[in-house]
Amino acid sequence: MAYCFESPSRGRPADHPPLALVVYPSTRSSRRPSTCGRSRGPAITLAALALLLAASNGSAGEVRLDAANRASVDQHLNLGAADSERLAVREAIRVASELPSEGRFAVIPHTALQGGRDVNGGRPLIVRIMLYALYFIIFLICIYIIRHYFFTLNRLFRRPRQPYVDVDTAEWPAVTVLVPAHNEEPVIDDILQALLEADYPHDRLTLMPINDRSTDKTREKIAAYAREYPDIVKPYTRRDGMPGKAAALNDAMEAVETEIVLVFDADYVPGHGLIKQLVAPFFDPEVGAVMGRVVPHNVESNLLTRLLDLERAGGYQVDQQARMNLHLVPQYGGTVGGVRKGALESVGGWCEDALAEDTDATYRLLLGGWKTVYQNRSECYEQVPETWDSRLRQIRRWAKGHNQAAARYGMSLLRSGRTKFFEKLDGWLLLGVYTMSPVLVLGWGLGIVLWYLGVIKPGLIIILLVVSYSTLGNFATFFEVASAAHLDGSLGRIQLLPFIFLGFLVSLFAVTRASLSQLLPQRRNEELLWHKTERNHNHNHNYQFNNHNNHNHNHIGHEGADGGSQPGGQA
Repeated sequence: MAYCFESPSRGRPADHPPLALVVYPSTRSSRRPSTCGRSRGPAITLAALALLLAASNGSAGEVRLDAANRASVDQHLNLGAADSERLAVREAIRVASELPSEGRFAVIPHTALQGGRDVNGGRPLIVRIMLYALYFIIFLICIYIIRHYFFTLNRLFRRPRQPYVDVDTAEWPAVTVLVPAHNEEPVIDDILQALLEADYPHDRLTLMPINDRSTDKTREKIAAYAREYPDIVKPYTRRDGMPGKAAALNDAMEAVETEIVLVFDADYVPGHGLIKQLVAPFFDPEVGAVMGRVVPHNVESNLLTRLLDLERAGGYQVDQQARMNLHLVPQYGGTVGGVRKGALESVGGWCEDALAEDTDATYRLLLGGWKTVYQNRSECYEQVPETWDSRLRQIRRWAKGHNQAAARYGMSLLRSGRTKFFEKLDGWLLLGVYTMSPVLVLGWGLGIVLWYLGVIKPGLIIILLVVSYSTLGNFATFFEVASAAHLDGSLGRIQLLPFIFLGFLVSLFAVTRASLSQLLPQRRNEELLWHKTERNHNHNHNYQFNNHNNHNHNHIGHEGADGGSQPGGQA
């Protein structure tokens, strides 16, 4: 520990900066930084410090405290220093003398003691590293803030780009609809019935529910539909193989005979015209995947479902549509969308060891030169989690899958010759959405440590808190979500915005925990399981009517309406 004796400002000439005397143990290295733990001795005046400088023959550097120097200091003190100055200097000598080994003086500008600096006027290496890391984190957070501003302003002041939404009459191609199902007894009836009632030529529609080793009555319910509609419903049953949704889809693709394949999760219910809306973009030969908008139908269940409804609105109505407007990287969500079979096969099919097969497919198609299209008016209705435990499991799963895709495709995206600069930038920011949570926690930790070391002032901590909350807590909360509610024509939902802070904290620490857990060794197939949200029976199809009443989608001036990974991650 170093002992610091600083000169007081009182009585000091204006043109003389404050000085300080630092006393610390002798070591082999004369450049060992002082921790200067703010253990203050008596004040020492500029005149007294000048005496010490004189004792060191005018050198402003390090002064070794030996018998000769002590005598010289005493001599100068006796020549006219004030009593208080004598006491101050002798106290410094006493402290130095009582140190375990021969002490040293260093006379330096007082300002060098601020901000964790050592006696040579520079900061220790570890402090500099921490400070630069904090600045970099704040820079990253500001990048995401600019991104959110840009996306939201684009949605508010630019007409949405939806080149395929008005395609209503065409020679509709044959389509296969895959519905992966593992123990989906409560909800399988709803989606199959909705698909059978969809506005699409039945002679060109094949429904293929995938029963992946269900232990409830899912198989029996699917079989009942197959008996009643043998020309349309053609089940696919898995009894072995790798577990998980991606593996189930890969196996079923071998039985698919059409080029256009739509995929719905079993707890999603498509609108009447959704199949045509999702098929229309595939008339463009460059389109490899299509994504529709997800709208919760159990909004009225509790506070959590209402908050998730706001989150979905920001993610789809603003983030996804802005990417579509700007020709960036809309994300294929895997729960309500479609793929071109040839495009998917050209990039290797569904990746069976991917924790988020939808995000994985998005980037492999992008790297393969295929476009992903987002259809904001193509609504599909989902059942969002109704308990916090279920929500935590869901967001941890999304975080792990997204981080895995970032590790796999981040560098490939930078090197890709098929993607434009802004596609690379947006793709990287999208990949980094979930890694920002642990980065933010690290930034808070660095800010607090550096504050206590005296390196930064409270103002920088406040900036860190504001920009981090604005970005991850979510900035989509108070800007994107409010804008999405405006675009949907349902401003009443904005009253819930203050409660989003709770969701921010839950998401922050859940994503941080999930991300850090990925740094630990894991068994190869440990994560490759069916991870599903708890379902409740939908009872009937009234939710479609109720949902439209709740959102009151306004298509005048702004087109309204928007499982897998949440598009945009809300960061």
